[in-house]
Amino acid sequence: MAADSSTQIHNIGYRSYEGPRLGRAYARTSLYSQSLRGAYGLGRSAKSKVLPMLLFAVMCVPALIIVAVAIAVPGSTDLPIKYTTYALTTQVVIGLYLASQAPQTVSRDLRFKTVPLYFSRPIERVDYVLAKYAAMASALFVLTATPLLIMYIGSLLAKFDFGDQTKGFGQGLVSVLVLSVLFAGLGLVMAALTPRRGFGVAAVIALLLIPYGAVSTIQAVALETGNTGAIEWMGLFSPITLIDGFQTAFLGATSAFPGGDGPSAGTGFVYLLVILALIAGSYAALMARYRKAGL
Repeated sequence: MAADSSTQIHNIGYRSYEGPRLGRAYARTSLYSQSLRGAYGLGRSAKSKVLPMLLFAVMCVPALIIVAVAIAVPGSTDLPIKYTTYALTTQVVIGLYLASQAPQTVSRDLRFKTVPLYFSRPIERVDYVLAKYAAMASALFVLTATPLLIMYIGSLLAKFDFGDQTKGFGQGLVSVLVLSVLFAGLGLVMAALTPRRGFGVAAVIALLLIPYGAVSTIQAVALETGNTGAIEWMGLFSPITLIDGFQTAFLGATSAFPGGDGPSAGTGFVYLLVILALIAGSYAALMARYRKAGL
């Protein structure tokens, strides 16, 4: 039987790889780095950079104004706003950033079904979840800590008391670190529920705004009716008020609760336990989500 003249064998030069195997740690670090860069549009199209960079600028401009006012006003001895207050004052910007970038961090992998490719080798489910969680938390920390750094540098240039400013700056950093880890976990869980980015954005916004609005309303009613004891306990049911209560109890912050009375140190431990439980629960929920998504 004559051979088909169109049949050919090509040597395309495949060779076995004999170089170093970088392993899971390198893959995890690379995924973290790429996810963090992607959260600010770095390495992506110019269009993808607009919103995160705009929100970053919006976060920093008020800090610059605060510093300018503090330096310009004669006889000033302190900044007009506490370091621990800044993140709560700009919570809308933080919420918009999380709502826009959390779905970008995880939804595209789900939508284009690339998660199984990650898990083929050498990366495992725990590596993927840790890298994405750490990247989102780091991105939020950069967003929230940079204005504090601007305020701190400005206060030193204004020759305010070094000890007081350093203490306040340190307390502010602890506050935004806890906020970043908590919000990153909650945002990623909501975004990972659906491969559709629009639904993820709406879910994250709803998670932050609806509980906060409900809790603030009930706290205001409790204040008006004289049931002030319920105010601090109602703060346990919203991510934003959880951070407010935590920093009031442990970081010397001024509470934004109605009446200005935040939780005591004893109640503050309950706030801390709830925050830790939500962080651990977010991680467990992501692990469970990607157990299914990795199939």
